Amino acid sequence: MPIVLAYTGAPDATIAVRWLIDTSRAEVVTVTLDVGQGVELDAVRERAIAAGAVRAHVLDVREEFARDHILPALAGDALDAGGCPRPSALALPLIVKKLVEIGELEGADAIAHGCHAAADARRVETLAGALAPAARVLAPVRDFAMTGAEQAEYARSRRLAVTIDPDRRWRAGTNLWGRTIDGVQGDPKSEPPDAVFAMTNTAAGAPDLAACVELTFDRGRPAGINGITMGLVELVDSLGTIAAQHGVGRMEIVEAPQPGPATRRFCEAPAAVVLYAAREDLARFLLPPDVVRRSRELSMEYADLIDRGLWFTPRRAALDAFFGRCGEVLTGTVRAKLFKGRCTIAARWQDACT
Repeated sequence: MPIVLAYTGAPDATIAVRWLIDTSRAEVVTVTLDVGQGVELDAVRERAIAAGAVRAHVLDVREEFARDHILPALAGDALDAGGCPRPSALALPLIVKKLVEIGELEGADAIAHGCHAAADARRVETLAGALAPAARVLAPVRDFAMTGAEQAEYARSRRLAVTIDPDRRWRAGTNLWGRTIDGVQGDPKSEPPDAVFAMTNTAAGAPDLAACVELTFDRGRPAGINGITMGLVELVDSLGTIAAQHGVGRMEIVEAPQPGPATRRFCEAPAAVVLYAAREDLARFLLPPDVVRRSRELSMEYADLIDRGLWFTPRRAALDAFFGRCGEVLTGTVRAKLFKGRCTIAARWQDACT
């Protein structure tokens, strides 16, 4: 039976294709999802086939990611204890769902992922267990455990067209909601190197003139910027560009220490930071105080469900129902001021219901 592998096109993933073929003697089918990472995916498909995949599925799921994952998480104000929207964790339910769906079409008995972080691997296993309890979950990138030099030699011996950087100091994953950087080594007492961040300006390098953006919400759903109506994908992309220019959205993901060498995780989520701040402000403006208090309690629970990989549970459906009902009254506009890495809410007002 074939193995269905989540494939990004990165060198590690390309090596994983051949490694699975060599070690399992099974056919490998790759699945590449466009979740807004801004990569040309035709080349990714060709790379998968060249590495030995028998089929390479490429799917544009940006609209589904925005509608079914970003929007509910935003409605639930699902930020972790440090205020981070966790873009990589939020994308994993959709990735696993597509792996399972294509696995069923292909008659596969195993799905495989390329997660490096132990927390992400655990989330994948939990998510897959909810959707396909009988399926095996493989982690080839973690299991082949090669050094950079060993990866380069393996790729050379298999004639894989990849370039291995033996001095790579961290790994990053990007989607529409932000960018997560894993494996950054360094003293927790020191500031991270600016090179870790690729989406956002430094505060010092941001423009000296603040930007003001007016975000329109229709029943809790972001609907426009500065009076221009947009779909959610376009809105997140456009707002992210503006906020990133002004250095908004940098943060560290603080987690309990893991076994092995000490590393740190960082996140860039410019659009998410602004949208969360604006929607939360509008909720405090339009919802009764007791509902706001209860919402805050349930928001932490929602964030915890995402963090633990419990997306496909009745509890999340119940939380969606609560936050969806709250959002029915959130029709209004919020003005956010972006300046030197900070997002400040300057004003808000209620719009007529549409």
